[in-house]
Amino acid sequence: MASGENPFGTTGVRALLVLRGLLGASSLFLRFYAIHYMPIADASVIIFSVPVFVSALARIFLKEPCSIFHLAAVMVTVVGLVLITKLPILFGGPAEGGYPTDTRGLVAALSSTVFGASVYIVLRRLRDVHHSVIMFNFAWVAILETGAISLLTAELLLPRTVFDSSLLIALGAFSFGGQLLLTRALQLEQAGPVSMVRSGADIILVFAWQVAFFGEVPDAYTISGAVLVSACVLFTGLRKWIDTLPENSVTRARMAWLLF
Repeated sequence: MASGENPFGTTGVRALLVLRGLLGASSLFLRFYAIHYMPIADASVIIFSVPVFVSALARIFLKEPCSIFHLAAVMVTVVGLVLITKLPILFGGPAEGGYPTDTRGLVAALSSTVFGASVYIVLRRLRDVHHSVIMFNFAWVAILETGAISLLTAELLLPRTVFDSSLLIALGAFSFGGQLLLTRALQLEQAGPVSMVRSGADIILVFAWQVAFFGEVPDAYTISGAVLVSACVLFTGLRKWIDTLPENSVTRARMAWLLF
């Protein structure tokens, strides 16, 4: 309202605003669901692969160009995801010393990735809409969707202990702090380096915390898959940054092989 915009948007974009809210809320809900049913590192690496698949969806729905680099990144990422999930049809079960992957968590993580990538496509369609309008509609759609899911699954419960309440408060505080610091980082540095550092740090830390707090040691398949996915995500972010550099940039000339 302070921006002078209609909080529900104009007639022509209201359907897209609701769709963005549904996709974003579904992606977030499925992310927590996936973490509940599979190792946190596995779920996180799968979900962090969103940037790689955005290019493929942009080609399909927005007719944006898709380079050889993007095609290669998608294929390598898929190989990495297969190694992480250890599909029974290919591996016949969990690797020795590894842990089984719950199908519910796997489906939720992959679905969260698809929904998350789709959000970027819808946001591209809404690029002329004020960000406050987008966030307002995301908020009310997310509240309605998560409330409906909680009622339908009979899971609308308040925290039962002080510890549970503390965890919820900590979750909100860390989430807010993370978004605040990310915003500040983007104000001080270009998006490419920030996204690369964030993606790399996220994956490394999530593996460290999985071992430290849950005692779940990833097997060789998971580590190999995580390396492949991480490399694709990092190189995708690096490519976007290089593409924004001036044509006469020395860095752009040295890294021109990423732009094919």
